[in-house]
Amino acid sequence: MASARQNFGLSGPLELTFVDCLVFGFPRERSSINLEVRSPDKGSQWKNSCHRRSVAASLVQGVYILERDRQEKRQGRHALAPPWWDFFNFQLIRKLVDNADQSIFGAVYEFRFPPSDDNYQLDQKPPRYIIAFRGTIIKPGTRSQDLKLGLQFVRDRLQQSSRFKLAMEAVQSTVFFAGCTNIWLAGHSMGSAIALLAGKNMVKMGGFIETYLFNPPFPTDPLEQIKNQKLKHGVRFASAITAGVAVALSGHRQRAQMDDSFAGWVPYLFLNPSDPLSAGYIRYFKQREKMMKIAHGAIARFAKQNSSLSGRSQFSVARGRESEASHLLPSAYLIINLSSTKGFNQAHGIHQWWKNMDCDFKLHQFRLLLSMSLRERLLLDLVYDKRIMEQASVLAKANMNHNKDQFKSKELDMD
Repeated sequence: MASARQNFGLSGPLELTFVDCLVFGFPRERSSINLEVRSPDKGSQWKNSCHRRSVAASLVQGVYILERDRQEKRQGRHALAPPWWDFFNFQLIRKLVDNADQSIFGAVYEFRFPPSDDNYQLDQKPPRYIIAFRGTIIKPGTRSQDLKLGLQFVRDRLQQSSRFKLAMEAVQSTVFFAGCTNIWLAGHSMGSAIALLAGKNMVKMGGFIETYLFNPPFPTDPLEQIKNQKLKHGVRFASAITAGVAVALSGHRQRAQMDDSFAGWVPYLFLNPSDPLSAGYIRYFKQREKMMKIAHGAIARFAKQNSSLSGRSQFSVARGRESEASHLLPSAYLIINLSSTKGFNQAHGIHQWWKNMDCDFKLHQFRLLLSMSLRERLLLDLVYDKRIMEQASVLAKANMNHNKDQFKSKELDMD
């Protein structure tokens, strides 16, 4: 028997119709599921960030239920997935199927515009297409491939997976005939990792797609287990520099202005501080802010001390890293759920994101590099390498002392 969470009529965001229609002057029964858009000002609801969040989350849930319908052999009027997109006037035009286990991991939806869409203003139109990806389902029909994908993500090999390649093909083909501005990407958990990487790849091709990432996984640093607070603080500082600057400053040798373009893509990250899989993004951006404050002063000092460096020597010391970790971002909108959640399933679940909640909203944009010249960037690159070497030396010594202390304590315990 299907759980209530799979049934749109029992757990879907029915209140959206009620709230939107009050604004438009058309009160409607909250309990009714109306599958048509009838508001006189059809477009204005799409300017509402809560509405967009709920739509994106619901269509991701639609992918989950598509796969559950397949596993439970629910078809026709017994299928539970269609209301998750019909309610918002979308139609399913393509299922993304993993050839290895035949599971549905993604979907392409198309918005059904009314016969006359004159009431939509240019900046208020809904997306013509939404490409959504589900996360992990621990069920016999999907467990093996889903966990394999998670392992590829942890090893930073997601781009090599067959599932991602199929997802990327769907994104590129949709962009080809619809354009980036008419498309949204959305995903939850491992599905958000796919959407994130697809969005980054499109940026490298010159296309910016509006992207909604729900509980995106952030690889856990094993050094978080260190109890020595000074050592942990040092590692976090070095990690912030590595993550923030390496992402924003990658690709000097290939394309000097790549950083500006990449930093200009700002996806929406929906996070819960109680979710251990995605809360790392909250720490990541906080540390990045601290790192950038340090970098501002470091550039001025380093430029004054090294103003005689030639252009060739500056380029020669610039790092040659060809790629960055797939989960890292220079810029993002962070939407943090501050409402109380109980347990992992609530904190990591997609269901929280179409409900009313207390949220903290903050834009993190890599503004420093947007106003920097190439020479200043290269100087920051030098600062980066110098600081990393200094931190590595300090951390190595601290780690050796820490290991010695642990070894001594074990010897005492053994005695």
